[in-house]
Amino acid sequence: MRISELEKIIKNETRRVEKEFTFEEKQANLKPHEVAKYIDHTLLKATSTPLDIETLCKEAKDNNFYAVCINPTYVILSKEILTDSEVKVATVIGFPLGANTIQTKVYESENSIKDGADELDMVLNIGRLKVQQYDYIYEEIHAISSLTKDAKKLLKVIIETCYLSKEEKIAAVVISKLAGADFVKTSTGFGSGGAELEDVALMNFLAGNEMKVKASGGIKDLETALKMIGCGADRIGTSSGLKIIQESK
Repeated sequence: MRISELEKIIKNETRRVEKEFTFEEKQANLKPHEVAKYIDHTLLKATSTPLDIETLCKEAKDNNFYAVCINPTYVILSKEILTDSEVKVATVIGFPLGANTIQTKVYESENSIKDGADELDMVLNIGRLKVQQYDYIYEEIHAISSLTKDAKKLLKVIIETCYLSKEEKIAAVVISKLAGADFVKTSTGFGSGGAELEDVALMNFLAGNEMKVKASGGIKDLETALKMIGCGADRIGTSSGLKIIQESK
């Protein structure tokens, strides 16, 4: 898609936000088993061992979490452990900086799909977004969404909200939607900040019925998780899933 066309659509959506978007903090009223189905049980630390991943997957099965989210090196292991469960395997692409080339992200995506990943959480190129290279951002997301759609997998685009102005957040969500992403996601959890309620609400407003929203980064308790869901999050990425579920019982 040409940059001039992208710029026009982004400007129109920015005007729509200014006219129609209002933020109101809300909190979802959910039962314990309902909260569990929102959670991507996450372990992305550099020091994570195969034993840690085995524990993570068993916890996800025992608590009926929606998915585990792990680094690409553990996709095959996670898939093997979760074979007889409904828990999905999500992995990360271009993580955590988003500064890989498009070709590298495409290869990483292809390899992760081959290994058995059900969902890909890709970090967009933040530096190029900030200098308004919107055609580049569209190209990289579209290149990977084409792969995931062909393979019947899901693509989540991590926009890393802590580094973005409101205008940049709008641009990131709009381009993700145009490029065929299934979700937009707030954060890697490795940036200078995590998910904010107003950002989740804004992302949900822009996503409409065409995309969903994943809130991640700093969600460590039930109250915060319920507020994120109330403000429009369809998925919660957290390493505190067990604590959240225990609080909800």
